[in-house]
Amino acid sequence: MTNNLPYDLWEPVIGLEIHVQLNTKSKMFSSAPNRFGDEPNTNITVVCTGQPGSLPVLNREAVRKAVQFGLAVRGEISLTTHFDRKSYFYPDSPRNFQITQFNTPIIQKGTITADVEGVSKTFSLNRAHLEDDAGMLKHFTHFAGVDYNRAGAPLIEIVSEPCMHSPKEASAYAQAVRSLLVYLDVTDGNMEEGSLRIDVNISVRPKGEQKLRPRIEVKNMNSFHFLELAIAAEMTRQIDLYTSNPNTPPEELIQPGTYRWDPESQKTVLMRRKETSDDYRYFPEPDLLPLVLTQSYIDDIAANLPELPHDRFKRYVTDLGLSEYNASILINDKKLSDYFEEANLLCMNARLTCNWITIEFAGRYKESGKSLLGSGITPHQIAQLIQLIDQGKITGRIAKSVADDMVANPKLDPATIVQNNPDYQPLDSTREIEPIVDQVLAANAQSIADCKAGNERAFGFLVGQVMKLSRGKASPQIVNDLLRQKM
Repeated sequence: MTNNLPYDLWEPVIGLEIHVQLNTKSKMFSSAPNRFGDEPNTNITVVCTGQPGSLPVLNREAVRKAVQFGLAVRGEISLTTHFDRKSYFYPDSPRNFQITQFNTPIIQKGTITADVEGVSKTFSLNRAHLEDDAGMLKHFTHFAGVDYNRAGAPLIEIVSEPCMHSPKEASAYAQAVRSLLVYLDVTDGNMEEGSLRIDVNISVRPKGEQKLRPRIEVKNMNSFHFLELAIAAEMTRQIDLYTSNPNTPPEELIQPGTYRWDPESQKTVLMRRKETSDDYRYFPEPDLLPLVLTQSYIDDIAANLPELPHDRFKRYVTDLGLSEYNASILINDKKLSDYFEEANLLCMNARLTCNWITIEFAGRYKESGKSLLGSGITPHQIAQLIQLIDQGKITGRIAKSVADDMVANPKLDPATIVQNNPDYQPLDSTREIEPIVDQVLAANAQSIADCKAGNERAFGFLVGQVMKLSRGKASPQIVNDLLRQKM
């Protein structure tokens, strides 16, 4: 923010357009493979490259995925929709038009619930529609090339209402949309590969003002972190313009345009002045019949929807007793959440399972840049480790050493690791533990006095001393019982 900027007197008005590439096998209107990473210009047909006389054929699976999303956001699904041509002239669009849904989107309205800094908020959608993607321009030192592999890839464009009022809200909303789409298996959600791209529309106005002021659009954000930075920077730019020119009409200060985010300068950079809908010369797509759905088709899809992330979040907090923070960590990564589900089903100790997955093992892989999911350690092994703790066969301290050994050799299960290492055999005999307890009590008269005075921390200290002398092998229950009995 600019120094001394009266930031608290202004509020942003933010709307997002999220372009989601669907994970269908083929493209939106052709049989060409819908794959990322192949050699340039190999996944193309005459439809993808706009050859004269080529005709589009609608992808049935793309329609089903759009309906899934519409049901998940409780939107209105149109039984009859049409496709339109959107004309624009760029090298990455070989037909010089995009096939989209302008007048009759397949989904209207709907809501997304997102957690914004610990508070659940609901954001409204305007619409979501089907369309196909453009190709990809690649810039080299002295020339540019076009890869048409992405041309014709199926997209859902999800358009929110201008209902967000901070960078955090916009980021939380976008993350919730991505999470929902991944749970539905509509997309892989890989932002680095362009499977999910965000256009953000931003305007600012004095707090209390109800009308909307001129907005600008920042295109193709592929990072939630950059999304927040770009919004904050653009807010600063617009507020600075308004406060420096209080007598100039807003329409003259903020001219609609398309910007990009420059991470190096930490600024939004103008690319071109904004087109209007008239510039695109929309008209009905003449080569596609209307798309007609039946209510029974929609009902069948609704009956087979998976558990959605917000529902899973509520179940984790209400039924499993996880904190909202831990529940958020799990549900924001579907693969990690599914891993947790499988492990917890085997050991039925949700809090401990979550702790070992999200803290203990995550910490062990942090420095290497790896993760538990790709380690080779199975949910069954995690469950077995927790069962050994719950059954008193190992202490928590020994469990940490066992986890180290699991990371070093993922093929070994915890029971085998414990069985093969004498240092991991717990002391569960009163006869073996009692001399250690006596030794600790003899050396800590003041702590005994503090315990008798009701100081529970002093008791915890004595337990810790016994565990230290036993190298973490003593049964905590026997240690507690012996200490209380002897004092």
